[in-house]
Amino acid sequence: MEQSTSELGPPPSGPQSQGAPAELAEETHEFLKALGSPTRQRIMMLFAQGAELSVGQIAERVGISQATASQQLALLRRGRVVTSRRAGKTVYYRADREGALTALTDLRSYLLTCC
Repeated sequence: MEQSTSELGPPPSGPQSQGAPAELAEETHEFLKALGSPTRQRIMMLFAQGAELSVGQIAERVGISQATASQQLALLRRGRVVTSRRAGKTVYYRADREGALTALTDLRSYLLTCC
């Protein structure tokens, strides 16, 4: 049985109609950019099971220069996909679970509203 438009109510007028933001948060844009590269995706797989690695270790395991690894890690950090800590002269990186979950929650909310 088909329902008329009046029984369903007016059609949604956009993402804000259900309380969701009109667009994704800037942090979520950075998160999506961070995951948009196969190299950065390979780097992320190194952090499985809570691994914490230095730039040199990451560069060696992925097969890239330390300069390239540093650039890629900067993008991952900006996207809140990884976090870092300094121990003396060495910076160690690990996955930022909370940052990723925050971005995924924002993305899910947006997609449920628009799609």
